[in-house]
Amino acid sequence: MPSEIVLINVSGEDQPGLTAMLTSTLAEYQVRVLDVGQAVIHDELNLGMLVQISGLAQGASMASVLAALEEQARSLGMAVRCTPISPGDYEEWVAAQGKPRYIVTLLAAGETGAQLAAVTTIVQHFGLNIDAIRRLSGRLPLADHVTGRMTIEIGLRGVVSDPEALKSELMGAAERLGFDFSVQSDTVFRRTRRLVAFDMDSTLINAEVIDELAKRHGVGDAVAAITERAMRGELQFKDSFRARASLLKGLPEHCLREVAESVSLNDGAHRLLRSLRHFGFKTAIISGGFQYVGERLSEELGIDYVHANTLEIRDGVMTGEVVGEIIDAARKAALLAEISHREGISSQQTIAIGDGANDLPMLNAAGLGVAYHAKPVVRETASHAISEFGLDSVLYLMGFSDRDIEEALAG
Repeated sequence: MPSEIVLINVSGEDQPGLTAMLTSTLAEYQVRVLDVGQAVIHDELNLGMLVQISGLAQGASMASVLAALEEQARSLGMAVRCTPISPGDYEEWVAAQGKPRYIVTLLAAGETGAQLAAVTTIVQHFGLNIDAIRRLSGRLPLADHVTGRMTIEIGLRGVVSDPEALKSELMGAAERLGFDFSVQSDTVFRRTRRLVAFDMDSTLINAEVIDELAKRHGVGDAVAAITERAMRGELQFKDSFRARASLLKGLPEHCLREVAESVSLNDGAHRLLRSLRHFGFKTAIISGGFQYVGERLSEELGIDYVHANTLEIRDGVMTGEVVGEIIDAARKAALLAEISHREGISSQQTIAIGDGANDLPMLNAAGLGVAYHAKPVVRETASHAISEFGLDSVLYLMGFSDRDIEEALAG
């Protein structure tokens, strides 16, 4: 008997045991299941099964199989639609499995219809097909229609001929409509990240420590002027750092402690670090800031590695000198590689988060580099950016849902 391929769609109010009953009927007639997918939204089930009907039991026919299935589903109040699939269409579908796959993560708040429409329209324009959509954030209460956060993970399939153009169009929509997004290749490395590295000043914490120290020492304007020259490209980071550190000469050591105690973590940092510890990730601070502050954060947050700059202190005051090698942009990327080598993991299994231009080499070296509330040049250059939400939203880019996160925080 020649085989027939049929797509069976069942929809209606979800109820316990429904899928088991339907698949048991298929098994009774020795029907081969080629593909299956199911989604439930607000207790409404949509079940799809692609089946091959051949080698049926004695006396059975394709019509009798489908009739039995339809009768059973309709007795449960379900709607059934059966669509024949030609062998040519099936082979074309099988051949498509070799196409690249991507994950777009959309982070939006308030009225999310326009944001979702923008993203799906843009990916369709670039010839990408949507395979699956999954909500990562929790269910939204009706009263939270203005600030409620919606995070959606969209699985895509297809070939992107111009990735930069895709990113540019999504970024334009994000700036216009106020959402964050990420586009990642859906590879095994995306699902096996093991190390998360943070810049410190203005990324993990909400201050630039050297600026705070300079204000206490009465040299805030002078330090700011050196920083501005560095931003214009007139000074290399190492030279600008030495120049700024020299202006701190004579500042009492207790000022460093006081500043370290006064800075606050950026929004979502605690939630992110607690979740990462629960899931077994290694964490690192790789910063052009100060080692003293990094070590205090390490004690508070359980961070595994701290690499930052050390100010020389003699007799309780700063000498204006820096001890050891200054950590600049190139050194940040090198340290990320050293830590990942020590942990025995691939660079593709690393995540780096930063806000400044000196973070870009580290962000680009990581498997997932995230520009966090960064300046435009950094946001446009980095592969991924978060501008509207807190640090904990990185967990969504990693594929974790609110349910996963809440279980981690409760553990």
